[in-house]
Amino acid sequence: MQETTRGLTKEQKLASHAHMLEVLADIEKKTYEDHPALGQRKVREMRARLAAADDSTSPAELVQMHHALGLLELFQGNSEVAVEHLETAHRMVATMPKVPEGLERLTYNLGVACMRWGEDQNCLARHTAESCILPIKGGGIHKAPEGSRKAIGYFTEELEKSAPDDATSLGARWLLNLAYMTVGEYPDGVPEKYLIPPSTFASDAEFPRFVNIAPELGLNDFDLAGGSAAEDYDLDGRMDLFFTSNDTKHSARYFHNTGEGGFEDRSQAAGLEGIKGGLNFTQADHDSDGDTDVLITRGGWWLGHNGEHPVSLLENQGPDEAGRFIDVTFAAGLAKEWYPSQSADWADYDGDGDLDLYIAAESSDDNRHPCQLFQNRGDGTFVDVTVPSGTANLRFAKGVSFGDIDADGDPDLYVSNYMDANRLYENDGQGKFRDVAKERGVERPFDSFPAWFWDFDNDGALDIYCSTFYQSTDGARIAPIVASYLHMPMKSELNALYKGDGRGNFRDVALEKGLDLLTVIMGASFGDLDNDGFPDPYLGTGYPFYDGLVPNVMYWNRGGERFADVTTAGGFGHLQKGHGVTFADLDDDGDEDVIEQMGGAYPGDAFGDLMFENPGFGNHWLKVRLVGTKSNRSGVGARVRAEITENGKKRSVYKTMGQHGSFGNSPFELHLGLGQATKVDALEVFWPLTKATQTFRDVQADKRVRVTEGSDALDVQDAHPTPFQKKP
Repeated sequence: MQETTRGLTKEQKLASHAHMLEVLADIEKKTYEDHPALGQRKVREMRARLAAADDSTSPAELVQMHHALGLLELFQGNSEVAVEHLETAHRMVATMPKVPEGLERLTYNLGVACMRWGEDQNCLARHTAESCILPIKGGGIHKAPEGSRKAIGYFTEELEKSAPDDATSLGARWLLNLAYMTVGEYPDGVPEKYLIPPSTFASDAEFPRFVNIAPELGLNDFDLAGGSAAEDYDLDGRMDLFFTSNDTKHSARYFHNTGEGGFEDRSQAAGLEGIKGGLNFTQADHDSDGDTDVLITRGGWWLGHNGEHPVSLLENQGPDEAGRFIDVTFAAGLAKEWYPSQSADWADYDGDGDLDLYIAAESSDDNRHPCQLFQNRGDGTFVDVTVPSGTANLRFAKGVSFGDIDADGDPDLYVSNYMDANRLYENDGQGKFRDVAKERGVERPFDSFPAWFWDFDNDGALDIYCSTFYQSTDGARIAPIVASYLHMPMKSELNALYKGDGRGNFRDVALEKGLDLLTVIMGASFGDLDNDGFPDPYLGTGYPFYDGLVPNVMYWNRGGERFADVTTAGGFGHLQKGHGVTFADLDDDGDEDVIEQMGGAYPGDAFGDLMFENPGFGNHWLKVRLVGTKSNRSGVGARVRAEITENGKKRSVYKTMGQHGSFGNSPFELHLGLGQATKVDALEVFWPLTKATQTFRDVQADKRVRVTEGSDALDVQDAHPTPFQKKP
């Protein structure tokens, strides 16, 4: 007799997994030949061209080849060789009557290459907990300063020949100050006319410092850009970690929480060997069997046909084999068309009790791709209902999030589009959606990327956060970010914070809430750092090019009234490129730690992942898991309200199950900060499918509780803290 699970046989699943391994192996082979970022063909060809140069090769041709090869070697990770070629080009240009076309930023590029060489020699080869964290000091100061010393010289040269407000000049000034930091000579050593004062980097409020302990826990996996998540994948009551990387040579990683303050790499035992690539992923219990599955998206930013890769639906094989995954994509019907994507989200859009899936696609003029809405059939398979639902989008989608904007029980859908207007698809409850973004005023920013629904001010109405990804196309891409830090005029739109009224209407309150800094965001999510009940967002910043050395930004939500930038005070200002962001209580001590998957797009821009340990704030908390019986098993879409009395005043904390950033995943265990309240006066769970509300009174704080749909019994469990065991 064949083993079956909701319609699919084990044999079908294993065949699907084997097929995916073949497909991904083929993609890896093609990628490392021709891909614009990861491919090696261009660097091999340029090496051959330069080696073949002879006396007939003109100086102009020769300098162009050295410059081009220098950049290619830099992207491949050969930073010292890159510096040699760029310095050769720089010396040659100095003897020419005029700078050849296309080499106007040679000096700037050379400074950037020297910075990267310094990072390779220090932040990577001599990594410490303080490496690359702004302002750089202590253990972050370079022991091998040659790269930074050279960078200081070249950035100074660039500044001396450029107008102060020129885009390249702004970039050079910023990087010059960073270079002085790395050699321990900031601020006193920086020429006064180029100095960016320390006050520029000061936080808005005092805040305890979070320390990156990923190296001590063995979690600093060095890889390229990817996604992150925390969840109890093996059903043992402890939070595990999952990571992906855009590198098609890099398999997904699964770290098992040992319960003894550490993590064990169980990637191979979890069946992830060969499940390669994936700039992002999302998770959900798609088959309502009680364990969490993973959906990996691929091909994002690869442009055109390069990015036509399949997604991967990794089905968790619990409860008997929890924490082991099988790729069921082909068997589930999710791989009929392959579109470039890096964002997806889950919701029960049709109210039948099963989680449905929306996958964003990057559509361009030369390669049109619809986003896809897949209806869950309830038997382990999906059917594409994009066309009848009206959700094709046909724009360059970067972020998606489901949320019930008008509290009618039907999840609506926000789609963030790069270089185009965003969409807000309103669900009519009958299987169709209508784009109301323009009439509700939520189309901007135009250059958007991560986006999510949340209730930032705890008024019971969902709000929208949507980030910008704007960079300068004239001169240094970093220029508008520097201008923002220096309070200079800039053309870019800022991130949007749309406050909802609970009836589907919104207004942008970003500026009045203190979100006035241009932060070019790739990965982001939110959690509750201080357990006050108000969500705090962490923004992973940067862009693919190597001059994108800007700090990742942490905002502290001050009671929903304003956001205070606590980046430097809290030690969160990492300068490397931030991607998947996850908040989770990994040591079960009652506060959320912060995980960030790091790395860039090019082979030479890998970096170690981060895990910032929460030092604790002395506030109380409650963890809530939901078990759906009529609704989907993990309760995605259910609304939770905790009514508390704090210092004699009543207030409520609101959470919706399944909310997370579109480039970072939260566990399906809601973490409710309660401030100074020692109990929850009333814990309410509203189930949209049945419109039923469960209420539990006088729930003790600092506990883990499980709410089963339709049951009057509340399962209460004690927490069991396991302090991190940090290895030397």
